[in-house]
Amino acid sequence: MTNARPVVAQASVMPDDSLAVLSQTEVNNLCVARSGPVYDTFRRCALAALTSGIETDNARELLETYADFDVNFEQVDRGLRLHLTNAPANAFVDGQMIRGIRELLFAVLRDIVFIAREVGFKAPPNGLSPAGITNAVFHVLRQANLLHAGPQRGLAVCWGGHSIARPEYDYCKEVGYQLGLRGFEICTGCGPGAMKGPMKGATIAHAKQRLTGARYVGITEPGIIAAEAPNPIVSDLVIMPDIEKRLEAFVRLGHGIIVFPGGVGTVEEILYLLGVLAHPDNAEVPFPLILTGPASSAAYFELLDSFLRRVLGERMASRYQIVVGEPAAVAREMRQAVDAVLRFREAHDDAGYFNWSLRVDERFQQPFAVTHESMAALALGRDLPAHELACNLRRAFSGLVCGNVKEEGMRLIEQHGPFELRGEPALIRALDDLLRSFAAAGRMRLEGRPYTPSYRLVV
Repeated sequence: MTNARPVVAQASVMPDDSLAVLSQTEVNNLCVARSGPVYDTFRRCALAALTSGIETDNARELLETYADFDVNFEQVDRGLRLHLTNAPANAFVDGQMIRGIRELLFAVLRDIVFIAREVGFKAPPNGLSPAGITNAVFHVLRQANLLHAGPQRGLAVCWGGHSIARPEYDYCKEVGYQLGLRGFEICTGCGPGAMKGPMKGATIAHAKQRLTGARYVGITEPGIIAAEAPNPIVSDLVIMPDIEKRLEAFVRLGHGIIVFPGGVGTVEEILYLLGVLAHPDNAEVPFPLILTGPASSAAYFELLDSFLRRVLGERMASRYQIVVGEPAAVAREMRQAVDAVLRFREAHDDAGYFNWSLRVDERFQQPFAVTHESMAALALGRDLPAHELACNLRRAFSGLVCGNVKEEGMRLIEQHGPFELRGEPALIRALDDLLRSFAAAGRMRLEGRPYTPSYRLVV
């Protein structure tokens, strides 16, 4: 992305859903919020929604390129109008905002300004309990109209990197196509690469099957969306307050997870899910996890599998399967597994649309504040119980994501140097092998962008 960018100097837009009717107090609250941190978050996320389809993984670059972008609120006939200044021109056609981008923009408004005020996410002792956090995640998803009672088509959550090679992207698209032929809806992190491919493939399959009303759900959080704008296929965008609530939303909403090749963000997601599944209370809860990619990515999965076994133990490998080069087989396996999940939930009086029965330990729910001190203090040793080590490793990878693509992480590293991770020598060696491989394969940044490590490993 360069600093020369076309913009629309002035534009106005109104919602056509529930946000179209607001009270004077609600609009006044928006105007008041304009001078505080909530507005700053909204502005950043709104800019990301308006740049849907522009591939970048640098939040700071995006904000600098559109530094003069601004939003004002106006109450009109008990409704709301947004006045945009210097908005990205790619969001408009012949002077009119593209409908899908307008929907993304007002999803940002719904989640950042309203739900963030209505739902408290403070940590105990003065905030929510673990059950309260899960209830709050439920509330956010319900407000986004993503919880539908009755028969479920099956929602396949697809994780993977924003920076992947073309053969990997094509493979993601083919898996999405095979999933769509079998009636699956798709949920991803909403960005480019492995998040876009499955959605794109599924749209073609849904059209062939004459399946209408299928959802393409994107779940993100403020720090990520600013670096990974929603891809154009996302039909239902949800912005959770932080990465931990985002990850819980994936496992509560989805019926199974497919992981494509990726970088540190993808490993963070895998560690989160394996850590949750490793809790003794979840031993009998079915939740399919398939790692897959084209035949050319076989070495990637061998390395990833080796890393997980080296740090978490051989038993953890029983919670996932690896399928390489067989898109139809992945979709068939996921269809059978999700049907079993839905039968299990029905037999245990659990909702088909929200996974209440899964135990998410409090350690996986509380936000991890990434600082040099918190990263260095993480206990990384194989003497810890598997779910506790997975939690700490997940936090370590979250810090790496922050240092790689989030504005606040980049700023911390500029001021104080790379984050340091300390731990048991054998574990640190396994971590070093994985991260060096990712950097060499270009999995840390979008293609063609140089990568400077945001970390230093210490034994």
